[in-house]
Amino acid sequence: MSADLPENYDPNQFERPSVTVDVVIFSLVEDELKVLLIKRLAPPFANMWAIPGSFVQIDESLEETAVRALADETGVEDVYTEQLYTFGKPGRDPRTRVITVAYFALVPHDAIHHKAGRDASETGWFTISQLPPLAFDHAEIIDYAHTRLRYKLEYSSVGFQLLPDVFTLTELQQAYEIILGEQLDKRNFRRKILAAEILEETGEKQKEGEGRPAMLYRYREDAVAEVKTRRLFP
Repeated sequence: MSADLPENYDPNQFERPSVTVDVVIFSLVEDELKVLLIKRLAPPFANMWAIPGSFVQIDESLEETAVRALADETGVEDVYTEQLYTFGKPGRDPRTRVITVAYFALVPHDAIHHKAGRDASETGWFTISQLPPLAFDHAEIIDYAHTRLRYKLEYSSVGFQLLPDVFTLTELQQAYEIILGEQLDKRNFRRKILAAEILEETGEKQKEGEGRPAMLYRYREDAVAEVKTRRLFP
């Protein structure tokens, strides 16, 4: 049953801004936090690096656009994405009035295989602190996504999405330090992360350097919910 409309309603009396979706993909690559970018084929900003994205089609949801944009421009599929923020400053796109809904995703580096799609000439990982000049307002979007990632890391178990299925506490601490941009006290980190009850031992160990084998951990299946009541780090 359709909703009742005002008599003589004319939808054309309002201007219609276009809507896009852009997706920021973070990963830990060679001990650095990096973001996946594409090099644009078409104007505007042809041959400049940008976040993967696409205009929203009239018959698809925002989430469906995010999935399609990643597949079309990077070949990346089956990646969990989370809505980040809406950017709608007038003039952010020289073509027309465009509002973009940004998403971000966290993935282990070896979990995806990216390649240039039909709307991009190249794809590549770029260190978050050494980004090339970016199209549109994508530098602002990435900066916002990075800030959100730090916040979520301090309050939640979101870090599990950047790591392999099993890991040592040393590997987990290194991931936190890379994202937060600061060193963490080893004893304090381990006390807090274990007290948060988001990890479980696998019963297996991994040889680390010259010391004794380190216990391997994994995130508990019920540990994806955010920890609202306490701040874990720093």
